Amino acid sequence: MTTPQPATRPRRRHLIDPDNPPPPPSNASLGRVQQWVMSVLVTTTILHLSVGLVLAAWVIDQDDLVPVVGLEVIAGIFAVIAVGLARAIHRVPVLSPWLLLGVVPTLVGLVVTLT
Repeated sequence: MTTPQPATRPRRRHLIDPDNPPPPPSNASLGRVQQWVMSVLVTTTILHLSVGLVLAAWVIDQDDLVPVVGLEVIAGIFAVIAVGLARAIHRVPVLSPWLLLGVVPTLVGLVVTLT
């Protein structure tokens, strides 16, 4: 006499197949995400400082141009440092045309305060 075999149900697609597990995440992709997160944090933090300096130059007395222009130049220097640090985190050459983006806060600040 034969014993009846239990009916096997097909495996549901949303469950992990123990005979064929998914590949583990690679360390390369984790490192890439860490690079992007760090560069975004560094850049946004320093650019906030740069925008704050431009706003401070806009708020102070406009009769004396030396501190106004000085704050805006310092804001541009910080913005160039932010772009350079982001490029250094990604391990690409720091000196590139992208550094010209750091001059944007100085130009915007000068246009706003001198007009």
